[in-house]
Amino acid sequence: MNMEKTILVTGGAGFIGSNFVLDWLKQHNDTIINLDALTYSGNLNNLASVAQDNRHIFVKGDIGDKTLVQALLQQYQPYAVINFAAESHVDRSILNPEAFVETNIVGTFRLLNETLRYWEKLSGEQKHQFRFLHVSTDEVYGSLKPDDPLFSETKQFEPNSPYSASKAASDHFVRAYHHTYGLPVLTTNCSNNYGPYQFPEKLIPLIITNALSWKNLPIYGDGLNIRDWLYVGDHCHAIRTVLTSGIPGQTYNIGGMNEMTNIDIVRHICRILDNLKPAKQGKYEDLITYVKDRPGHDRRYAVDISKINAELGWQPQETFQTGIEKTVSWYLQNQEWIQGVMSGSYREWIEKNYEDRKTEK
Repeated sequence: MNMEKTILVTGGAGFIGSNFVLDWLKQHNDTIINLDALTYSGNLNNLASVAQDNRHIFVKGDIGDKTLVQALLQQYQPYAVINFAAESHVDRSILNPEAFVETNIVGTFRLLNETLRYWEKLSGEQKHQFRFLHVSTDEVYGSLKPDDPLFSETKQFEPNSPYSASKAASDHFVRAYHHTYGLPVLTTNCSNNYGPYQFPEKLIPLIITNALSWKNLPIYGDGLNIRDWLYVGDHCHAIRTVLTSGIPGQTYNIGGMNEMTNIDIVRHICRILDNLKPAKQGKYEDLITYVKDRPGHDRRYAVDISKINAELGWQPQETFQTGIEKTVSWYLQNQEWIQGVMSGSYREWIEKNYEDRKTEK
């Protein structure tokens, strides 16, 4: 394999990573080396459709394993490293912040270090063309008030959870490796993703799976927290665009231009389900239950995408209406996948995080 034909993707069995792998293989003939530790949210079933594709080489392992990362870089000689690997759920970071420090900070640092050693030994056009793309979150910017302007790439970092603090630290390390050592890095900060293969601890798949099982639909606090929702396919397209055309050292915000409150999201999903799979017992909205809010719950996130639009020509193709209909339909058509991820450990997590919360109203 030569450098012109291989990329290394970390976290490629997770939600966004697996969507990227599947999308990339539809668009390119490049080989993908997919490094994933297969923690609770990593799922090889996400990649079942490419299991026999010789362009996809899966390696079970951790980005913090310096020996393994070094060996993969030397063996496959990728022209890019795309880092999706991360612990990413705020609630889990509140209960176990150390895991987020280990993966998001220490893991990213070690991945950067080995990538730098690899890049420094390249020469000529290979060295010039190489890229390290780090996938991050809008949560590093903090929380917006209702009338605040959207987060721009120059917004000061103000993380409010162990998760966002760990991602902010990783973003800083990526930036530092560019300015200190010259490593050609790119960083993307995205808004809330949704779509196929999302682990059902996150709001949208949790609501869909709970509704289909006629379980309570838990809503934190008053349900008026606002997020900008980005369809995962649009996110994958944006990452491909940044990888191809982004300027090393730069950060690009990626958003869906769909700001909605959590309660409006849930009601919208219920209406779609009422239409596509009517329940015998009544309306799905009957299951909505308000529960105690989580600590430090940011009120609003939304990113300004004018930079990536003006400089790279990217903008989302899906509206929330089209994206959420595709998503609900996918979950309805993939019940086996849902059952496959509903393991004992996941059920224990749901019980710990939601069922122990007292109903608010």
